[in-house]
Amino acid sequence: MTKSTDKQLVVGLDIGTSKVTALVGEVLPDSTINIIGHGSSPSKGMDKGGVNDLESVVKSVQRAIDQAELIADCRIESVFLSLSGKHINSLTEKGMVPISDKEVTQEDVDNVIHTAKSVKLSDELRTLHIIPQEFTIDYQEGIKNPVGLSGVRMQASVHMITCHNDMARNIEKAVERCGLTVDQLIFSGLASSYAVLTEDEKELGVCVVDIGGGTMDLAVWSGGALRHAEVIPYAGNAVTSDIAYAFGTPPSNAEDLKVNFGCALSELVSKDAKVDVPSVGGRPSRSLQSQTLAEVIEPRYSELLGLVKQKLVAVEEQMRNAGHKHHLAAGIVLTGGAAQIDGLVECAERVFRNQVRLGKPVGLSGLTEYVNSPTYATAVGLLHYGKESQLYDALEVEPRQSSSSTSMWRRVTNWLKREF
Repeated sequence: MTKSTDKQLVVGLDIGTSKVTALVGEVLPDSTINIIGHGSSPSKGMDKGGVNDLESVVKSVQRAIDQAELIADCRIESVFLSLSGKHINSLTEKGMVPISDKEVTQEDVDNVIHTAKSVKLSDELRTLHIIPQEFTIDYQEGIKNPVGLSGVRMQASVHMITCHNDMARNIEKAVERCGLTVDQLIFSGLASSYAVLTEDEKELGVCVVDIGGGTMDLAVWSGGALRHAEVIPYAGNAVTSDIAYAFGTPPSNAEDLKVNFGCALSELVSKDAKVDVPSVGGRPSRSLQSQTLAEVIEPRYSELLGLVKQKLVAVEEQMRNAGHKHHLAAGIVLTGGAAQIDGLVECAERVFRNQVRLGKPVGLSGLTEYVNSPTYATAVGLLHYGKESQLYDALEVEPRQSSSSTSMWRRVTNWLKREF
């Protein structure tokens, strides 16, 4: 949120391992987001989603915020902030209540959600999100909007995403030292889902894999609801490290080689193509076959995607045992800065034996040429999340959605958000 303007603005701040991104969006009357400001800076002091040098993170955040304020011509006071790291966990819980007056009211929905989320967590954990999946009234299962239906008792299934409280507090502290307030912490993988997925994909079954520098965020959707969230603490920086060690080049140059000349499938690279590789210690650069570079990159990306596949096999088994559709009929959506390398979609299709696409942010206007890239999926998703939250809080009406059931989902989620 920003002041010094009559516009309804929302700000997303994504503090990644490699880069800090700040986006300022104006919520237009038709509920779309118009990008009016952006800022970014190299991320210092972050490792695999966690803070290891607070002052360095503060400086990185301040640079990104200053740029965004300058372009948007406004004063940023609060942000919707992303969070990642291997401490992120998710679980599904159920609750049951009797139905008052034999017809479901909103109060009944509130009560059953409250019952489902009342699971005891350890003191070191914090609840980030509570996301309704489906309701059951007596013997009727799979209900998305129970309000107005008749029955005796109702059960709700909700998905909870938790984090380690100290890890969350550290990243909040870095933002607060820049004079900002954190409106809400949002799991990065959930934010990315809002930016790159369609409702059809969520219904059919899809997995978003946000590949950053230090972490890969997974979000599995099926039947229109989130079924699993997890973070793998290995990502694009592992590929960069392999290049640096294999060719004796500085990490910064290795990153440039990966981004500008790399390919995740060596057979797609021309045997005649070459690239200059900088050396260390004042030594002259060397000429290298691009295919040799790809032969270093491909095994590591295959390994990273293999880790994701192992997780998905376990998740699908859990979903099968719980009686849910477990097939990812819509396949895999890759996004994030480290997902932009050539040949990755083809490499992933071989690993997953499923359809794969590259996910780019959608539903935007304004400075779209800047954010129309997988790199900004999380930051754009924060804007979408913040827009829904602000619309509900400001207007106290249901946000605009594609269906009445989705509207109810958002209403319940916002009611729960206010409890934390």
